[in-house]
Amino acid sequence: MTRPGPRERLLAATSTLSYTEGVGVGLDAILRTADVARRSVYQHFGGKDNLLAETIGEASRADLDMIAERMDRAGTDPRARLLAFLDFYLDRSAQTYFRGCRFVAADLGLPDPEHPVHVRTRLHYERMRDFLMIELSALGHPDGAGAADRLQLIVEGMLAQRGTRPGAGPEAAARALFEQVLEER
Repeated sequence: MTRPGPRERLLAATSTLSYTEGVGVGLDAILRTADVARRSVYQHFGGKDNLLAETIGEASRADLDMIAERMDRAGTDPRARLLAFLDFYLDRSAQTYFRGCRFVAADLGLPDPEHPVHVRTRLHYERMRDFLMIELSALGHPDGAGAADRLQLIVEGMLAQRGTRPGAGPEAAARALFEQVLEER
């Protein structure tokens, strides 16, 4: 088996370290973990900011693909598909490695509104909302846009609570609130 190249090792190291230690993790720690020279960061990404942005972009693509797959396995019923969306996040937050939402943490850890990571996180949130809007429309929800906002807030709030208070167990409350929004008429 061949060893991944410097680009892949940088992305893997940045993904792990930026999640466990935050986006403020030092470049030297990333370089040590990836076992690459400093020039590799600049050759492949142009600098640490773009490395972080690409890492967040890859995490977003992976999560959104897994969500879409989970929703597709739920069938064609929009309610079942929306609950599959929620279940993805409930399952994610129950993992022992879970330390909160990577995207929220990245946004909070990078106060410069022009940082390239913010473009990637905004796109992630928009894609999440698109998933919700499509299914709420198919469900015939009377307030699709408002319901999508509420559902996203429920998910993000549950992830934040689970990440900051691991034993708090907000899953049941999140499911009850999520289902309540789905039943609005």
